[in-house]
Amino acid sequence: MSTRTVAILAFDDMEVLDFAGPYEVFNVAGELGEGRPFEVVTVGLTGEPAVGRGGFTVLPDHRLADCPPVDVLVVPGGAGTRALVDHEELATFLRERYDAVELLMSVCTGSMLLARAGLLAGLPATTHHTAYDELAALDPSVVVERGPRFVHSAERLWTSAGVSAGVDLALEVVERLAGPAAREVTVAEMEWLWP
Repeated sequence: MSTRTVAILAFDDMEVLDFAGPYEVFNVAGELGEGRPFEVVTVGLTGEPAVGRGGFTVLPDHRLADCPPVDVLVVPGGAGTRALVDHEELATFLRERYDAVELLMSVCTGSMLLARAGLLAGLPATTHHTAYDELAALDPSVVVERGPRFVHSAERLWTSAGVSAGVDLALEVVERLAGPAAREVTVAEMEWLWP
């Protein structure tokens, strides 16, 4: 099995766990899964640090303009998505990358960025429970699923509900792409949902 590159978008006012939850899942699965199934990189709008909620800061590995090919793309949410819904370079990046990646997933209000890029037109999707109406307003053709932890919106496209739901979706993606053993070792290492 070859190593898949997972890119996680970083931007100002992103929700910390939207970013860090999937980062941890894919990083741990990459370290402990058989054949090192994942490698995680970060991509920012620019080369400048992205400062998330509470001052959480990420220095991106790549910029939108020079991001190499990746296999999985993760789009977090947070208050900063509102400032980015009209960011044409980002919308173009998302459309172009969707055509090239094996899987694209959003966490929380990251789905709003996918909707603005036209990627959710006519599809089921979910988002943070406080943003259902915002998502519907961005693209009235989106079938907003109110309640599921995550939604398989299209063959290569997934959306998840708020914040911690990104961990659950990332674990689902790990299992689908690298198998149940990779998920199990990741869950055990993270002590996710301690019994």
